[in-house]
Amino acid sequence: MPIYLPELLVEQLSFPPVSRALAEPDGLLAMGGDLSPERLTLAYQSGIFPWFSEGDPLLWWSPSIRAVFPPDTLLLNRTLRKQWQKGEYRITLNQRFAEVMQHCAAPRPSQAQTWILPPMQQAYLTLHQLGVAHSIEIWQHDTVVAGLYGVQLGQLFCGESMFNRIDNGAKFALIALQQHLQQYAEGWIDCQLPNRFLLQLGATPLPRSDYLTLLKRLQTQPAPNGHWSPKTLLLQPARTPL
Repeated sequence: MPIYLPELLVEQLSFPPVSRALAEPDGLLAMGGDLSPERLTLAYQSGIFPWFSEGDPLLWWSPSIRAVFPPDTLLLNRTLRKQWQKGEYRITLNQRFAEVMQHCAAPRPSQAQTWILPPMQQAYLTLHQLGVAHSIEIWQHDTVVAGLYGVQLGQLFCGESMFNRIDNGAKFALIALQQHLQQYAEGWIDCQLPNRFLLQLGATPLPRSDYLTLLKRLQTQPAPNGHWSPKTLLLQPARTPL
């Protein structure tokens, strides 16, 4: 049987059409290139993201099925609200971006290694400094115990990674993110690939074509100036009892 390889990126700033992504491994589109802010921004605008392990070439993906949180799917129910009140937690926006990335990069017990390698950390830190990438931090006393980071495209937040050092910490971060987004936008969050944890929280599997339609609509709608300035956030309870 023939072996199909992803396209090799050359020096010009471009990607092949996502329709050329491989079926196996699902979504592998291209290899090579760089992690410059310009290329990363173009990738996200095109429905593509980088994902590779140490020793691999730089790999770019556009999977056939994406995981997204539609508006109003992440809610602070009674159980989570009780934990939140007992834990003396607080939430901040864009106050510890580099630290959140470092926690996300730390290998989990189920992982042999991390994919958030030093070049990736530096690349997203540059995007953060340019006002494109953002973080949510969950604090307990003076320690960051959970959080997430990702890239903002207009009114779509493209999540990259999250971490937990407390029960439900990632849930709190996601809820805080969607509530923050919904102050000025519908509240869509892209989480790249479906997994059991995301699906249990209410993520919806979305075919690539539908995702690209959503991306095209939301990325052209700008966020208000100052919306991502470092600040403290408050969690709001669910509007209906759960």
